[in-house]
Amino acid sequence: MAFISELVGRSAVVTGVSQGIGRATAVALATAGANVAGVYLGDEAEGETVRKAIEDAGSEANIFAADTGDPDTAVRLAEEAEGRWGSLDIWVNNAARLMVKPLIETSDEDWHDLLGANLHGYFYGCKAAAEVMFRQGSGRIINITSAADILFVSNLGAYSTAKGGILAMTKTLALEAAEHGVTVNAVAPGAIDTPLNVKAYTPEVRDTYNQRIPLGRIGSEEEIADVVVFLASEASRYVTGHELVVDGGLVINGTVGHSQDQ
Repeated sequence: MAFISELVGRSAVVTGVSQGIGRATAVALATAGANVAGVYLGDEAEGETVRKAIEDAGSEANIFAADTGDPDTAVRLAEEAEGRWGSLDIWVNNAARLMVKPLIETSDEDWHDLLGANLHGYFYGCKAAAEVMFRQGSGRIINITSAADILFVSNLGAYSTAKGGILAMTKTLALEAAEHGVTVNAVAPGAIDTPLNVKAYTPEVRDTYNQRIPLGRIGSEEEIADVVVFLASEASRYVTGHELVVDGGLVINGTVGHSQDQ
């Protein structure tokens, strides 16, 4: 039997670590025993808060500000983790941003800026992680995708395109990584309460989700982080090339209220 506590002494990288799913994931991995390196853009105080939370969980932290759209950031993260802790065991690509805009109104600049963070950064992270993990013969790469690559939403064209690209990359890399003892999987959150969604989730949107999600509520960051910890652990050792949808049943719900037979 494999237990999640086997993450004790492992080293992990999490991008977009200062808030939302990234912060919850970093803390969950630390609570399970992993040391965590991570990057963020934005508020330095938020970066300090997550560093403290990791250390309070009993693990070591190496948190710094950097842009995942820069390939040098991924290389630095890999070097920092391997150099400080002797290995690179877990890599979670999470950093992203949301853009709600019709495709016809999406400028070239909008498109490239969003893909820079939401797709290119994942490529840089996967490549940097794989180079170390292939050499050491073990590791877990976990990409945060979205249920929006399954249940498509209007005005999320660029965002959904990026997430679909990440899923394709995840599955392809899983095939290439298998012979090196490395698994590659994705976690697809559904409707989750995060800072990324503060503006997009109006009261009307929340009401609709609460009606459409079979479990009756929008999910939490911690509920995504727990799934990431599972995929990072030995409990998932025979799982690769899989996208695990964590959405309270939203994408399978085709119920529209048909009248029952009398």
